[in-house]
Amino acid sequence: MASRFVIGIDLGTTNCALAYIDTGRGEDPHSQTLSIPQVVRAGLVEERPLLPSFLYLPGENEQPAGSLNLPWASDRDYAVGEFARNFGSQVPTRLVASAKSWLCHPGVDRKSPILPWKAPEGGRRISPLEASTRYLKHLAEAWNAQMAKELTANRLENQEIVLTVPASFDAVARELTVEAARAAGFEHLTLLEEPQAAFYAWLDSCGEKWREQVKVGDLILVADVGGGTTDFTLIEVAEVQGQLELTRLAVGDHLLLGGDNMDLALAHLAAQQFAAKGVKLDAAQMLALSYSARAAKESLLADPSLTAAPVTVLGRGSKVIGGTLKGELTKADVEKILLEGFLPLCKVDTEPNKSRAAGFQELGLPYVADPAISRHLAQFLTKQRTFLLERESNSKKKKKSPPGLPTAILFNGGVFKSPLLQDRFSTVLNGWTKEMKAESVRVLEGNDLDQAVARGAAYYGLVRRGKGIRIRGGTARSYYIGVESSMPAIPGMPAPLKALCVAPFGMEEGTETDIPSQEFGVIVGEPVEFRFLGSSLRRHDVPGTILEDWQGDVEELAPVQTTLGEEKSGRLIPVHLHTKVTEVGQLELWCFSRDGKERFKLEFNVREAE
Repeated sequence: MASRFVIGIDLGTTNCALAYIDTGRGEDPHSQTLSIPQVVRAGLVEERPLLPSFLYLPGENEQPAGSLNLPWASDRDYAVGEFARNFGSQVPTRLVASAKSWLCHPGVDRKSPILPWKAPEGGRRISPLEASTRYLKHLAEAWNAQMAKELTANRLENQEIVLTVPASFDAVARELTVEAARAAGFEHLTLLEEPQAAFYAWLDSCGEKWREQVKVGDLILVADVGGGTTDFTLIEVAEVQGQLELTRLAVGDHLLLGGDNMDLALAHLAAQQFAAKGVKLDAAQMLALSYSARAAKESLLADPSLTAAPVTVLGRGSKVIGGTLKGELTKADVEKILLEGFLPLCKVDTEPNKSRAAGFQELGLPYVADPAISRHLAQFLTKQRTFLLERESNSKKKKKSPPGLPTAILFNGGVFKSPLLQDRFSTVLNGWTKEMKAESVRVLEGNDLDQAVARGAAYYGLVRRGKGIRIRGGTARSYYIGVESSMPAIPGMPAPLKALCVAPFGMEEGTETDIPSQEFGVIVGEPVEFRFLGSSLRRHDVPGTILEDWQGDVEELAPVQTTLGEEKSGRLIPVHLHTKVTEVGQLELWCFSRDGKERFKLEFNVREAE
């Protein structure tokens, strides 16, 4: 039986939000947002429209007893939300931030207690997975406290939930997100890409009038720049049997680039002011300064009357107001850094700068080398141009605009709350359209950038029930598994790795397929490594396609290290492969033995044998 509520959750790098649709009210229900109770000052709980994605882990006796309690938790020894963000910024070694970025970082153990990053020895730490779980659990507790006081059936775990992830999240990051949601008590769960959720929110806000803002042949760019990531998605408007149809054509690479980078750039500018006064900041102070720079940036971009905003940081070892170091950021400096540093004007064929990597590098988040969002956009559109040109040449209807350039844009993400940054992004795009003698890009209006992803996720829950407009898409990549070549051993030369396509681009959730008429040997009974690969460019490979020279168009993903089977034999058995994309959006690869007596499932980091 379908649940009464459909819930959409945005698990953001900077903020989380929850929206819902009450299907028990009327024929045409619309999404609503849930105000989220949270600690805003020590001992004070108030509701806020968003839950900041920050977790504060106080030291012993650092906060008065009971000051972090919530209406549903009387023994809480940590804080999530506004107080965590504000107070924790003063003690950054106790503040967990950017957990979502760490959750998709393949270079660390995401289940180990590594956050806060660079916390002192002996300090409290948790894993990126646990941090994400606590954010989701707080949302679940807030829902149950407000919406399920009298009726158990209304509890969140009994509702259909749509949880969003970046479009560029690979299968491992998606699986970890699902694991965090399960640990928070989510039962009936579906994943949805954030840019698609933003577009669904736009559809919901427009109602039937959305057809008046777009036309057949439109290529809509969803530009999603949040606190920690940048995502680009292309959605095509086509006509099928007289009806407009939407199809997600492409998604960009996972870029750790967003508001956090901007805050850090502004913090370095402020640090130069302190250095000119003879004050050198240490790493912890720089982190605290970046949080202060964020507040200054948001104030300057939101208030046209301001010409400068203060930034502060505690002096070394100081816990009193008198030890606070004070500086300021001017509006002119902020605008220059954001526009010239992150959205510079460039040509459409420009590529991001690639700095030479040093032999030794500090461990941390894998931020992109080039902070220019406009250059990453140019590269994304260039990569898609070959595919779009091919489609254009095979189409009976020729477009007026050059393939690969969007005709409309939908903004999403907290960065674009600033009209200044929206205008600059549009200027970059329109410079390219003018150069190629195409029409200017239209901006689609109507989204609440703070709540759009959560609202769109709730709307998608209705779409899954047969109501509303669906965006066709499926998997955002083609997926492959590495197959070691059979060849004589050669000293110093490992056997070449071939890439076997196991899931084509656009494979829909809830579908499955056999890898046709091929057998492969798989080792059971001893630890082995399975290498997974993916491509957002190769759209025509079908299950069973084998690529011998795959470097360039295909990139290697995080491997799976596991032991198939319970026996300790090290046998090599022939198997055929079967792929399934679950309703949640996870990719499963099944291995069936020739005699049908044994079968094993590879689900990236779900390492169980069946």
